[in-house]
Amino acid sequence: MKFLLDMNIPPAWAVPLAAAGIAARHWKDIGRHDASDRDIMNWAREHGFAVFTHDLDFGALLHATGARAPSVIQLRDQDIRPATCADWVIPVLIASTAEIEQGVLMTLDSRKQRIRLLPLAPL
Repeated sequence: MKFLLDMNIPPAWAVPLAAAGIAARHWKDIGRHDASDRDIMNWAREHGFAVFTHDLDFGALLHATGARAPSVIQLRDQDIRPATCADWVIPVLIASTAEIEQGVLMTLDSRKQRIRLLPLAPL
């Protein structure tokens, strides 16, 4: 399982993810800071990464296009620093490995997790 960390996710997430055996790269190390969400999604799909984000636009793109990949994990908590929420986020990600590799839209916050298999019905 490999995660592409979107620009709105702290690069520090790479450390606890790697410690859990999850490869992660931050978009700042790959592409332009002003790249479109569509460009980021295309790169992730072409390279076998799931997108880890705080942005709802990626889920909207999945809906609009009916795409089967990449998986998108939306972290929707108020405080998205890994020091604050990695202890509960990473176990959820590991438990959902098979689904993430199949293709999902996953929304995580400290109270609940929601997972929908791809493709989603277009809007």
